[in-house]
Amino acid sequence: MLSLQMPSSFPTVHFLLFVFTVSTIFHLQQRIVVLQSRWELHRPAPPASQSPAVTDHPAGGMWTINAIGRLGNQMGEYATLYALAKMNGRPAFIPAQMHSTLAPIFRISLPVLHDSTAHGVPWRNYHLNDWMEEQYRRIPGPYVRLTGYPCSWTFYHHVRDEILREFTLHDHVREQAQRFLRGLRVNGSQPSTFVGVHVRRGDYVHVMPNVWKGVVADRRYLEQALGWFRARYRSLVFVVTSNGMAWCRENIDASRGDVVFAGDGNEGSPAKDFALLTQCNHTIMTIGTFGIWAAYLAGGETIYLANYTLPDSPFLKLFKPEAAFLPEWVGIAADLSPLLKH
Repeated sequence: MLSLQMPSSFPTVHFLLFVFTVSTIFHLQQRIVVLQSRWELHRPAPPASQSPAVTDHPAGGMWTINAIGRLGNQMGEYATLYALAKMNGRPAFIPAQMHSTLAPIFRISLPVLHDSTAHGVPWRNYHLNDWMEEQYRRIPGPYVRLTGYPCSWTFYHHVRDEILREFTLHDHVREQAQRFLRGLRVNGSQPSTFVGVHVRRGDYVHVMPNVWKGVVADRRYLEQALGWFRARYRSLVFVVTSNGMAWCRENIDASRGDVVFAGDGNEGSPAKDFALLTQCNHTIMTIGTFGIWAAYLAGGETIYLANYTLPDSPFLKLFKPEAAFLPEWVGIAADLSPLLKH
C-alpha cells in the first residue's frame, strides 16, 4: 500500500494536487496493462506455418470436411466427419463456417479449425459418396479433408446416441419451440400428439423436374400423409413448416382445426422451424436433408415421399433412397404423372 507523509506546513491545496497526480499515474499504468492484455488476446493469429494447431500434432494428424450447403447438408457433413474420424482413429476439426452454422442451434463439441491454420495443412482431399462404403473404414492419411455431400444414416447410425447428443438444441432454442407447442389448442383442447410437417419447396420446385426428372410433394401426398396419422391418433395437431408457406396454406386442408401453419420459412435463420419439428412426436417430410434430419432427431413415426424420380433419373446415381430413409420409416409413393406429360 502506498504511504504518504507530508510536512505539517505543506499547503493543503498542494497536498491534494500531489494525491491527484499520484492517483492518475497509478490508474494510467493499470489501464496500459489492461490494454496490452486485450491487444494480445485479440491480435490476428500467426501465419498458418507458425500455428501450434498444426505443429503440435504432426504424428496424429487431423481430419476435417468441407462445409457446403445449408443446415441439413452441414449437419450431415458434421455427423459423417464425427463418425468416420472416430472409426479411423483420427481427431476431427470442423471449419469455422460450419461452426457458425451449427453452434448457434446445437451443443456441438468438435473443435474449430480456423482458416489461418487450415491453409498451412497438407490436406489430402477424399471424396465421399452420399452413403457409407466399406473402404471408408480405412481411409489412409493423417491430414484428410472429406468432400462431397454425405447425407446418409449409414455413416453414423451406429453411434446414434452420440450424434443425438451433438445435435442437442440449446436450452433457449428448445424452450421457445416448446412454449409455442404448449400454447396450441385444437377445438379448444390441448392436443396430446404433435406431428411436425416439413414441406420442401423453393428451388426444388424447378430443379426436380428440370434437372433430376423428379417431383416435389403435391397436395395429394400431403392429404394421404395427414390421413395416415389421423387414422392412428386422437387429439393430434399438425405443425406445418416450409420454405413455401403460401403454397402450404393454399394446398393443406386446415378445415378440421388440427393444422397450424407455424413456420416462418426463413432459410437464412432456420433454427425456429427446425426446433419446432424436432420437438414434435412424429414427422411428415417431403424431400431434402432438412426434413430428414428433423425426423431423425424427433424420433417417433415418419412418413416420407417415396419414388419421387423417374427410374432413369441421374439423381439416383448420387442418392440412394434406402440409405437416406430409415427402414422403419413409411414411404408414400409420389405421383409422377406430371413428368410423363412432357
